[in-house]
Amino acid sequence: MSNLSKICLNSAGIDIGSEKVFVAIEDQPVKNFRTFTAAYRELGLYLKEHKITHIAMEATGIYWITLYDILEEMGFDVTLVNPADSKNLPGRKTDVQDCQWIQQLFSYGLLKKSFVPQDIVRKLRVYTRMREDKLQMASSHIQHMQKALIQMNIRLPEVLSQTHGASGIAMIQQILAGERDAAKLLSYCTSSLKKRKGADILLALEGNYKEEYLFELQQAYDGYMFYLEQVRKCDTEAGKILQEFNNKAAKNYKDDSPIKPIRHNKPNINHLHELLLGIQGANPTVLPGVNDYSFMRLTAELGNDISQWPSEKNFVSWLGLAPGKNQSGKINKRSKKRAVTRAGQIFKQAAQSLLISKQPGLGAFARKIKARRGAAIAIKATARKLAGLYYKIFSHGLQYVEQGVKMYEEKVKQQQIQFIIRKANELNLQIIDNHSHA
Repeated sequence: MSNLSKICLNSAGIDIGSEKVFVAIEDQPVKNFRTFTAAYRELGLYLKEHKITHIAMEATGIYWITLYDILEEMGFDVTLVNPADSKNLPGRKTDVQDCQWIQQLFSYGLLKKSFVPQDIVRKLRVYTRMREDKLQMASSHIQHMQKALIQMNIRLPEVLSQTHGASGIAMIQQILAGERDAAKLLSYCTSSLKKRKGADILLALEGNYKEEYLFELQQAYDGYMFYLEQVRKCDTEAGKILQEFNNKAAKNYKDDSPIKPIRHNKPNINHLHELLLGIQGANPTVLPGVNDYSFMRLTAELGNDISQWPSEKNFVSWLGLAPGKNQSGKINKRSKKRAVTRAGQIFKQAAQSLLISKQPGLGAFARKIKARRGAAIAIKATARKLAGLYYKIFSHGLQYVEQGVKMYEEKVKQQQIQFIIRKANELNLQIIDNHSHA
């Protein structure tokens, strides 16, 4: 590194562990501190004593968060770096050498700053991620309820699209309250359900109501209701943060596009759509597969400043949705695939819904790739397209209008016709249009 000039002179490198953090300052022996809050503040004072202004630290699990917050609060310019960028040489892996290596690379300006959203976004992220965890736990209790019902030979999971829908839960509540009459249980269903599936539901409700299975159903139901209440509390807190964020951002954006319905796991937050528009200053819910729920989760993961990614390619690569190019000359090399981030997963979930959607042109694109390359590649490719459009909406103010399956298929047809004409010309063949003779 002798030919390189140092860019960051008053810098330190920190390697973080679960019990100790190691700090490297140039021309000073490596010092370690314990991971208690008081020790973190002591670390900050030690850095101030040595006139340190810039700090680089590895993003290790969740251990970095508290130290990052404390050092930022104390006025340091903290750079969080990807461990893959600061990888040490093989055979030299120790905590002492790691922090020295981070400091050295950082002083020469060889480490990139990882994306760390502003504090209010990190708060929102905590509640939205917690909400997702609680929904996951609730879904396991739905399966337990279904298992208990099947053991009693109450075949509701077979006749209802959702056992945990309004009608299903109402009937389960009555079963647990002691009701055994199938006709009375059916009366708790919605009128449309009675009309469509009434006869089947009556048959499904004739079961073997054994005490131990009823106990199992009660346990599963109580667990499900507990987690729904946890989700509701997360919504309350997320709503407060969104309101605060909206007041802070004050983008006052209005949009006439119709609000898409949220069919599953709808957040109980008043004026969610308007709050999100005010925070972001744009409406990506015009994109196929993106509704206010996914918009809220993306806001919690990405914040409201898309300019942190200099280009669409940077953005898609950061999400982990870019195709891997691992070629050297004519040789395809094996390489470890980059993990898809949480935001990337949200785009993949939206893409998955497009595979079974009949309307959007992107759905036709997804199905075409699925036929050729399989579902996994189709979902990732469609998620990449969606992410690119999401970026364009914020960076270029793109007013994206869904083109529809027919238009997309017409475009594909034109491309195929052009390909056939080109091949016919190459082979000196003549194309006869049967439609013109008809």
